[in-house]
Amino acid sequence: MKNVTRVSESLAGLPPIIDASVETLILGSFPSPASLAARQYYAHRQNQFWRIMGALLGEALTGFDYPEKQRALLRHGVGVWDVYRRCAREGALDSAIRAAEPNDFSVLREVAPRLKRVCFNGKTSGKFERWFSENAYATRVLPSTSPAYTLAFEEKMKRWGEGVQGSGIRCQESDENRSVFGCSSPAAKSPLTDLIPDP
Repeated sequence: MKNVTRVSESLAGLPPIIDASVETLILGSFPSPASLAARQYYAHRQNQFWRIMGALLGEALTGFDYPEKQRALLRHGVGVWDVYRRCAREGALDSAIRAAEPNDFSVLREVAPRLKRVCFNGKTSGKFERWFSENAYATRVLPSTSPAYTLAFEEKMKRWGEGVQGSGIRCQESDENRSVFGCSSPAAKSPLTDLIPDP
């Protein structure tokens, strides 16, 4: 009997959460199986993205439904996307990503003309930092919010707070972030546009 090599199915990612008011873009690698099934960014219940961003923005994001989460991010000038638009992968780990196709980031000048800063959620997406730096964006590689990256939550919060200081994110005070992020008084919010990408 001949050995049969299993070929992973090609997976398509999610559309970005973005509009013309976005000043800071957070780039992940590729959605987890839970996120692909739900058609939502960071849908795995143990992923700490929404908890960290909720603390940073002073919004109860973990209690919001997905459309409300998208609106809240955009209200604070924050967008979300991934570096890969398509790939093959067995399981959920970035190390298992194969045959990856990057997203077309050249469109950002048109769809997000106010974009100034790009933060990378983990080292896999951080491989694209050089391209963004060469295209005049401020960049910062942050620790992955994935549960697979076992850095203590408090340390992740601290590094994310340090990473976005001075960015377009309009930082808000909350009990959880006040001591960790050192946020000042809430800044004025930008108007929310009606453009919310379909999840």
